[in-house]
Amino acid sequence: MSVTDQPTMAQEDPRPEGVQDESGTAEPGGGSARTNGPSVSGVLGGAWRTVAQVVGPWLRVLWSFIHPVVAVVSPLGWVVLGVGFVGTVVGAVLGWSELLFIGLVPLAAVLVSVLFLFGRSTFSVSIHLNPTRVVVGERAIGQVLVRNPGSRATTPTRLEVPVGHGMAEFAMPGIPAGGEHEELFAVPTNRRAVILAGPAVSVRGDQLGLLRREVRWTKPVELFVHPVTTRLHPTAAGLIRDLEGQITKKITNTDISFHALRGYVPGDDRRYIHWRSSAKTGQLMVRQFEESRRSQLTMVMTTDARYYADADEFELAVSLAASIATQVIVDQVQISVVTDQFALRTHTVTSFLDDSSRLQLVNDLHSTPRTFAREMTKRLPAPSVVIVLAGSRLAAPEYRGIQRLFGPDVNVFGIRVDAGARPSITEVAGMSVMTVGALGDLNKVMARAL
Repeated sequence: MSVTDQPTMAQEDPRPEGVQDESGTAEPGGGSARTNGPSVSGVLGGAWRTVAQVVGPWLRVLWSFIHPVVAVVSPLGWVVLGVGFVGTVVGAVLGWSELLFIGLVPLAAVLVSVLFLFGRSTFSVSIHLNPTRVVVGERAIGQVLVRNPGSRATTPTRLEVPVGHGMAEFAMPGIPAGGEHEELFAVPTNRRAVILAGPAVSVRGDQLGLLRREVRWTKPVELFVHPVTTRLHPTAAGLIRDLEGQITKKITNTDISFHALRGYVPGDDRRYIHWRSSAKTGQLMVRQFEESRRSQLTMVMTTDARYYADADEFELAVSLAASIATQVIVDQVQISVVTDQFALRTHTVTSFLDDSSRLQLVNDLHSTPRTFAREMTKRLPAPSVVIVLAGSRLAAPEYRGIQRLFGPDVNVFGIRVDAGARPSITEVAGMSVMTVGALGDLNKVMARAL
């Protein structure tokens, strides 16, 4: 008997049956076979990717041809097509002539609607707003001017111009060659906002609205509805305006505000030697100054809906912020205005009011006022005055938390907006918090605080 024919004793394996080794194959007794080739899922996945690479470009080309045709069908048109198709098929299969008739009528309606899509217009459309910037409540008029630069008269069509959340619709008559047609529309300005007028879209389609072909002619035009503001009295406007800047407690050798005299030290600038005192004391004396700096106002305003009672209170807050900032900008004092959403531009009054028109109440903000104030102001110039502006639901300790972000040389004021409340001033740990209930109260409260 050869060695290969002799039975061999299987070596005992301490692992339980069916446990795989590191190579992923099962030991005898586990019922698993060794698989060295690719799995079925891998083969199918590779085949699918190959098919997608080959067919995908062709499908995109096909869709580029189909999409313009499909896009003209309105939602109502799809419903009518579905009803017509189902009614026609079921009626033909069952031999039910009434149902077949019900299915053919909607299909015929869609077929007739196709005739309304034909036609071509060579328009030149422009939208003008006069003016482009208004204050809440002021009148704003829009103009749609349609010209026909072609050599043939255009066919009548319908023109749609979205205005804010509304829609202005115009029935455009046929315009002769080289002619023009003008339409006017009013823009609602009862709320502060940035209102988009446009784009102007010409529409061709049937009266039932089954099919609709649109051609866009213009881009949207912005109308800025600025908040209502009030002009500050000189006493209030002088919050941070001064000739010599804000004096600090830091002592320096060169500045404007005189502080004291001290003995001369080699290296001191001889221009600041006080000769009269030097003659009296018998030694050289030089002047010392308190460091002054140019006034820098920083306004921190929260737009978190949690801190305002309603939308009207927020609108009042925006008006108060705009009133202060515009006066400061006119006085050519450096100012920075930051909110939870963005930092407003302050290089001109117009740019600031444009940005203030974009402010909106924001929900689901998870940061605290102190957190957002720290993040938004850490890259700004060092302020001399900080104004914290918020709604009636911001607690007093929150004002104090923001105050701690700035040094002892910074004057921090709080403005608490509470619509309808009597104007008052409250001291919160040495910080003045002014309560303002109406825009007209701003001057009185700020004059008392200063």
